[in-house]
Parts: sequence; structure tokens; C-alpha cells
Amino acid sequence: MIEITFHGRGGQGAVTAARLLAEAAFLEGKLCQAFPTFGAERRGAPVRAFTRISDAPIRVRSQVYCPDHVVVLDSSLLGVVDVCEGMKGNGWVVVNSKKPVSLPAGRVAIVDATRIAVETIGRPIVNTAMLGAFAKVTGLVSLDSLVRVVERHFSGKGAVGNMNALKAAYEEVKEV
Repeated sequence: MIEITFHGRGGQGAVTAARLLAEAAFLEGKLCQAFPTFGAERRGAPVRAFTRISDAPIRVRSQVYCPDHVVVLDSSLLGVVDVCEGMKGNGWVVVNSKKPVSLPAGRVAIVDATRIAVETIGRPIVNTAMLGAFAKVTGLVSLDSLVRVVERHFSGKGAVGNMNALKAAYEEVKEV
């Protein structure tokens, strides 16, 4: 089983990103879960969401404590939250950042998802851009599966913008 934790701020789309990733994995024949954890937070407050992907039934129903991979939608969280806490092995930490970041665990990749989202969607909602970057570095799901999920989830200009964000981040992500 592969477990992924998404760290973001309320309104950035971390919960939606976790769900879209699970749906893409499902399209590829995997079993999956996606769920958030938050309390009475409001827009801008730290939020976590989780995805589990497996070939076998998933019987665990708790939050993810030891993720294989981490996605950070807002680099300002790096000074507030230990995003690498409990991280297993040498997984990927994909960070929305213009400049390289140093973290105590995992392999790090960066992408300027905010710029990409503003250019493609018109708003700084970075979830689909981050999924494109995550798909590229991990190979856990294909870009095609994510595009199919975005086509189902969004409509009109939103679908086009989010597909462009996926594809741009997929191409622009860099290992640090």
C-alpha cells in the first residue's frame, strides 16, 4: 500500500487533490481511499488530506502517520508543520516553490505551481498543478488518468485550465 499526505491551506484544494489522485488510481485498477483531516479551520489555515493506493483491500481507517510520499501545496507551511514527520524510506516530497528547499527526509522536487495555476486557471488554486508534478516524479498514476479525472470533475473553462495546469507542472517539475 502507498500512502500520501497532502499539506495545504484551506482553499488551496488539498482535499480535492487527494480525491482526484485516488480517482486516477481507481481508473488504473487500484483500490484507494481519500479523506481529509481538519477541525474548525477556515480559509488559509493548515489542512491535511490523505490518499491510500493499493492492489489489495485497504482495511486501515486511520489518518496516515507514516507516508510514502508528501505533497506540500504551500511552502510557507515548511516553517510551521513538520511535513516529513514519519515519512517512510526515500519517498518524494513535492513542494510548491520557486526555489530549492532543503528537507530532512525523502527526495525533494519543486514546481512553481502558484505561477502555473494563475497562468492556466486564473487563480492560485494549485491542486491540479501539484498532481501533475507528483505524477511525473513518482510514476504512481499516469498523466492520462489524471486528465480523465479532471475532465470528469471540472467543466468548461475550468476543465481546460486545470488540464493545462496538470500538463505544465508535469513538464516543469524539478528534482532538487
